[in-house]
Amino acid sequence: MKIIPKKKVWKVIYYGTRSGDDCRKEAEVTKNRNTMAILPLLAVYLLSLAAFLSVSGIAICAERVFRNVIVLVGDGMGSTHTTLTRWYKGAPLSFDAMYVGGVRTYAADSLITDSAPAATAFACGFKSMDKSVGIMACGATIPGVPDPGESRCKPIASVLEGAKLSGRSVGLVATSNVQHATPAAFSSHWPDRADYSEIARQQVYQDIDVVLGGGRQYLLPTGKGGTRKDDENLIDVLRSKGYAFAANREEMLKAASPKLWGMFADDALAYDLDRKSLLPGEPGLSEMTAKAIEVLSKNPKGFFLFVEGSKIDWASHANDPVGVISDVLAFDEAVGIALDFARKNGGTMVIALSDHGNGGMSIGNRGTDKAYSRLRHERVVGPLRKASLTGEGIEEALKGDRSEDNVKRVIAKYLGIDDLTPGEMAAVRSAKPGKMNEATGPLVSMRSCVGWTTHGHTGEDLFFYYYGMDRPLPMIENSDIARIMAKAMGFDLADADRRLFVPAEEVFKRIGASVTLDRKDPRNMVLIVESEGKRAELPLSKNTMRIKGRTETTRTLEGITVLAPATGKVYIPREAVEIFQKSE
Repeated sequence: MKIIPKKKVWKVIYYGTRSGDDCRKEAEVTKNRNTMAILPLLAVYLLSLAAFLSVSGIAICAERVFRNVIVLVGDGMGSTHTTLTRWYKGAPLSFDAMYVGGVRTYAADSLITDSAPAATAFACGFKSMDKSVGIMACGATIPGVPDPGESRCKPIASVLEGAKLSGRSVGLVATSNVQHATPAAFSSHWPDRADYSEIARQQVYQDIDVVLGGGRQYLLPTGKGGTRKDDENLIDVLRSKGYAFAANREEMLKAASPKLWGMFADDALAYDLDRKSLLPGEPGLSEMTAKAIEVLSKNPKGFFLFVEGSKIDWASHANDPVGVISDVLAFDEAVGIALDFARKNGGTMVIALSDHGNGGMSIGNRGTDKAYSRLRHERVVGPLRKASLTGEGIEEALKGDRSEDNVKRVIAKYLGIDDLTPGEMAAVRSAKPGKMNEATGPLVSMRSCVGWTTHGHTGEDLFFYYYGMDRPLPMIENSDIARIMAKAMGFDLADADRRLFVPAEEVFKRIGASVTLDRKDPRNMVLIVESEGKRAELPLSKNTMRIKGRTETTRTLEGITVLAPATGKVYIPREAVEIFQKSE
C-alpha cells in the first residue's frame, strides 16, 4: 500500500529478534501534514500489525539511533505493588506518564522465573535457566523455547557490553550488592549467581565506567575484612585503573572522576524508609541514578545505564508491604530522574519494568471476602502510613532487646500498632537475625487488608513502561527487551557476541597454536597459548593478556576471558587472536 502525498517521510525499520536475524522489512509511510486525520491512525495500525507478523513474535526498532539508553528494573514489582504505592503516595507515579506494554516473564526451564534468567533475558536477549547469569541455557523444557544447540552454556554478550563496544560509557546502579543476580547478568557470565567473588572480579575487569551500590566485602580479601579467598584486593585494582572510590554519600556526590565506583555497604543497602532515619550516610536510589547520569552523560557518544530497585523483591519475599512501598517509591523517584534527563536532553530512551512478580500480593485478603465492595481508602492506606520503619529497621531499633516491653514500645513507635496479639508478640521476639520483615510484614498486612499467596516469585505477565518509542507495542517476551535496547543504540547483539566470545581452543588451533588451562591455583586459573616460541597468558575473568616472545608486553582486551564450567570451554575476545598473531 502506498500513500502518495509528498511532504514528510516516516521510515520505520523492523528487526527480527532471533540472534543474527537480519530479516529486515522496511515500511515507508509518507505523511502530508494536511492529510486526513485517519492516516496517522492507519500508520499505527500497520506498525502494530507488522510487529505481530514477525516470525519470532515481535520485531521492533526505533526510527533513529538513540544516544543514551536507561533501563530501570523494579525487582519483583508486580502491578499490585505499584497500585498500592500509588494509593499510598496519593499522586501518580513517574512511570504513569510513559507508554505501557506487556511482557511475558517465563524462563527456559520454568514457568516462574528467577531473577538470574530474567535479567539474562533483559541483558542478552535469550531465555536462560535458573541460577545462571549472562550465559545461554544448557537446555530448554518450556514449550516454545528453542534448544540452544551448540551454544549451550556459553557466555553471551549483554547490551552493556555492546554499548561499551560502540564507544558509549556504561554504568550499573543497584540497592542490593552489585554482584546480585540482576546487575550481574548485565556485567558478568557465570552459572552460579551466588558466587559473588567471581562475579565481582568479572565486573571489575569489565572496566564499567560507573558502579554504585552495595557489596564492598566481595571486593576485599579475607585479611582486609572481605570474603575473597584469592587474596586479590579489587579496590586496589580499581584505584590502579584510575577510578575514584566512594564509601559514602558525601564522597559520591563530590566525586569528579569520569570513572567512579561507590560501595556504600558490605552487602545490600538499607530500605529507603530506614535509610533516611538510620543510615543517612548511604545514598538513595535516585541520588545514585542522578550521579551516574551526571558522570556518564559527559561522553559525547552517549551512555547505557542499568538501575535496579533491588529490595522491592526482598520485601515481597518477606510479605512486608512497608518495605514494598518504601522501595517502590524510591524506584519511582529514580525513574523520575531518568525521565527528567530524557525530556531535557533528547536522544534518550528510558525503559522501566519488572523481571517477575513476587509474593502474590493483593489489595484484599481473606478478611475482605464478603466486604470487598465496601473497602475504604483509609482502611488500606491508614495503617501503612503509620509505619516509619520496615522490619529491617525495626530489628535495628530493638537494639538486641527482645523483651515484651521493648517490643511493644518499638512496634508502637515505628509501626503504629499497639494491640499485638500473643502470637504476634511471639513471632517478633523469635524472629531470626535478618528475618524481622517476615514477622512484622504480617502485622501490617492484616491491618491494611493486604493479601499474599506465597513467599516466592510468581509467573504472571507484567507491565513495562517506555519513553522514546512513541507508539504502542504488542505483548512481548522478556528476551525482546535486550534487542529493543541494542537496536535503539544501533548495534546487533549477535555481532557483539561474535566479537567478545569466541572458543579459545578452536580459534587458536586454526593458527597452529596450542591451548592449555593452568589449574594449579583453582582461584586464579590462566589460559596458556603457545606457538613457535611465543606464549600468551590470559587470566580467567579478566581483560588482560600477557605475551612473552622476543619482548614481553601486557595488553588490555576489549572483553574478559570466561570459562564455561559446564563444557570446560574457555571463551575469549576475538581481538586476542589478532594480537597474538601480530606479536613477536
